[in-house]
Amino acid sequence: MLLGKSVRMERIIDRGTGRAVIVPMDHGISMGPVTGLVDLRSTIEMVSQGGATSIVLHKGVVPYSHRSYGRDIGLILHLSASTNLGSWANHKVMVATVEEAIKIGADAVSVHVNLGNEDEPEMLRDMGKVSKTCSEWGMPLLVMIYPRGKDIKDGYNVDLLKQCARVATELGADIVKTNYTGDIDTFREVTRGALAPVVIAGGPKMDSDERLLQMVKDSIEAGGKGVSIGRNVFQHRNVVGITRAISSIVLDDLEVEEALKFLK
Repeated sequence: MLLGKSVRMERIIDRGTGRAVIVPMDHGISMGPVTGLVDLRSTIEMVSQGGATSIVLHKGVVPYSHRSYGRDIGLILHLSASTNLGSWANHKVMVATVEEAIKIGADAVSVHVNLGNEDEPEMLRDMGKVSKTCSEWGMPLLVMIYPRGKDIKDGYNVDLLKQCARVATELGADIVKTNYTGDIDTFREVTRGALAPVVIAGGPKMDSDERLLQMVKDSIEAGGKGVSIGRNVFQHRNVVGITRAISSIVLDDLEVEEALKFLK
């Protein structure tokens, strides 16, 4: 890895373990100012207290939120977007550049790609261009990649997720974010085939803290390198507590039962 990438990677992951607790907060474009994203400063402060290693934001909200309180946390600038208002929600288009991320002071960038969507070629092309620019500037690249399209019946299918993760690596991802398959054995196939570090998405808001934490624990056992969980963190009744519980599993290898103490 290029020196610049290595230096910046240490700002978004835990240096001791090489794992990451990422909290994406880019949902404002796709979903609007939902609960947890209205007072961004407060939410970022809470996930930072809980031990998150980095957050994901769009460029326009950085001045209203990030590092405005003195506590340090890694910043990943999200470069692609779509809204849920139109019929093209799964078609992510580029809305920022690596150069903008550098000017803002971001530590990494991220792009979102949906394989199986009819606009997959354009998203792959954009990811390739971003990867090239990241290599030129020494900027780490997080690729959020999922099987999503009219012919995709199961977004948690191991074969589809294996291909998603490998596509991201083949095109230069430094960290791959995708769905958890649902069990350790099949997710191990995803992490082994990806080559690059894989972190899991949180998906829709869960109704059980124990289920969420067990998913996190299982993904680590399967070779995962952490999480990139949004709504299940920033919309939680106890943001600091759930972040601390997740961080304790990812970074300190605590068992689920031990991690649950942070929510009591």
